[in-house]
Amino acid sequence: MQAAYIQRLQKIEAVLEAWLPTEPSQEWIKNVFGTLTEKDIPAGLVQSLTRPGKDLLERGGKRWRPLLMTLICESLGGKEEALPLVPLVEFPHNGSLIHDDIEDNSDERRGKPAIHILYGLDTGVNSGSFLYFLPLACLAAWEAPDSRKLQVMQCWAEHLRRIHLGQAMDIYWHRDFSSLPSEALYEQMCRLKTGVLARLAAELGVYAAANRVTFPPEQSEHALRTAFGEAAESLGVGFQILDDVKNLTTGNPGKKRGDDIVEGKKSLPIILYLQEDPRRIEFVKRCFSAARAGGTAVPEVEELIGELDATGVIERARKRGYQLIHNAIETYKKEQSPLIQDEEAHHLLIEMVSLLG
Repeated sequence: MQAAYIQRLQKIEAVLEAWLPTEPSQEWIKNVFGTLTEKDIPAGLVQSLTRPGKDLLERGGKRWRPLLMTLICESLGGKEEALPLVPLVEFPHNGSLIHDDIEDNSDERRGKPAIHILYGLDTGVNSGSFLYFLPLACLAAWEAPDSRKLQVMQCWAEHLRRIHLGQAMDIYWHRDFSSLPSEALYEQMCRLKTGVLARLAAELGVYAAANRVTFPPEQSEHALRTAFGEAAESLGVGFQILDDVKNLTTGNPGKKRGDDIVEGKKSLPIILYLQEDPRRIEFVKRCFSAARAGGTAVPEVEELIGELDATGVIERARKRGYQLIHNAIETYKKEQSPLIQDEEAHHLLIEMVSLLG
């Protein structure tokens, strides 16, 4: 099974390389920027735009969203029809990471200096935004009817707007130490900020499959996209919750344990901790303030983590994350069973989702 994943991930990387190459060719420049030629663009200018995003991609990343999309498409009989759409999911994800690090004043991403630290704030903002719009070039090149391209573009654009709304919610809460969202609002923020790209991946997988196969009348394409999309959205929320738990326990790869406290992030453990006793808000605010001023090295970071662990809220959050991922697994097992045309891809899909937990 490991070889099956590697084979698919290699194809995903090849598509990403084609649309964000190390050395952009004249053909690439024409496909992305239209009639501009090397005479219109000074040497090295294009790389100044593409290199920061390429740097972030080269640092790694799980690529589970494009893998989810391609496996859904394969499971439904679409074979590799979704591969050309990989940039629509992975490029905006990386663009959002660049912008997220700027907005959170983070200094590290995937084990190296954050993009805006390495290349400058202005270049970071510009290159991050470029990663949102570059995928439209690959959509234009996709061999599909214009009507289906329009559907995919509308789906993509709606989800890109939603991810910015989710980020706005996150910024609003972490700027004000006194504000405390409810557990339901926190999950809604996660659905918009993190779950939205997983949902986009799942829906694009169905769109791509439908470009090659015809679903039976009793199972409409819209209903299938909704079921798969909602499950993927829950998967994304579960993944985010577990990511927040890791930040307070083992630490996330390429980041520092307690970074979320420095950012003043209202993660699920913090919300559960304060819901149990709202009077704890002054203690949390003191720890957040000290962390923002002194970073993860200040004693208040470990003091707060110790309190969260002792009250059991970290474990409660972990269980909620696992529950959401389990729910997604059950949906993919149930919803796909009558429509499966590729049993290997279906098995790989279920296994991959399980491994995220």
